[in-house]
Amino acid sequence: MFRNQYDTDVTTWSPAGRLHQVEYAMEGVKQGSAAVGLKCKTHVVLASVNKASSELSSYQKKLFKIDENIGVAMAGIIADGRVLCKFMRSECIYHQFVFEAPLPVSRLVVQVADKAQVCTQRSWKRPYGVGLLVAGLDEAGPHLYYNCPSGNYYEYYAFAIGSRSQAAKTYLERRFETFKDCSRDELIRHALLAVKESLQDEELKSTNCGIAVVGADEDFHILDGETLQSFIDTLEDNKAEAKEAAPEDPASTSGGGEAGPSAGAAEEPPAEATPMDM
Repeated sequence: MFRNQYDTDVTTWSPAGRLHQVEYAMEGVKQGSAAVGLKCKTHVVLASVNKASSELSSYQKKLFKIDENIGVAMAGIIADGRVLCKFMRSECIYHQFVFEAPLPVSRLVVQVADKAQVCTQRSWKRPYGVGLLVAGLDEAGPHLYYNCPSGNYYEYYAFAIGSRSQAAKTYLERRFETFKDCSRDELIRHALLAVKESLQDEELKSTNCGIAVVGADEDFHILDGETLQSFIDTLEDNKAEAKEAAPEDPASTSGGGEAGPSAGAAEEPPAEATPMDM
């Protein structure tokens, strides 16, 4: 409804009660390459799709370490994401210096959400056009949060953001109940399979995706290319074994067993056509 009259300022409400510039920022998250997060009892895994703007350029880094126990994956305007990462690192360092203890993940997420919300009510600022999947581990256990450009935040068992993320969400929704009891390696495989769903026809390789892990027995770190490729090769091997072990369709095999309807019809002479057969 007359959108071009109400989107010149972030604080101007449309007659429908909407802030169009905030919606534009959320749409920017949807246009970014996909990012996936999922957690179990002991670990949280983040995965991202790495896409280059051209064949001559490198891809944008989408996985960032914030603290020893916290990291993020992002979709949208990566430049905005780097600004938020710098803010998050400063907050973690300040809390460690003052209280001599790591900053709880939930408190950091609230601080980032408050910072993003200020940009929705100040006329001289625009909303951050980036969505953050925040993975962390603290005394309360593993956590996975999503920070929205609107200033809202949500905690998830598993979630996906970015372009073509609906396919990854469908995969996660079907299997999220099993993630709780998964091991670290199983969780990584599920993350890769979710990323593969968002890639659609593209081949999954260590060059077009990234994986980061944080858990009870390991600090947040990004897997190197060789380790990541070994997980991808394992997926391909399991897929090949499952294909070989799949039973053949009885209708397609010749020999024993009852013949299907098509086989029986071939043995009988064709009947004359009637009005009911036309």
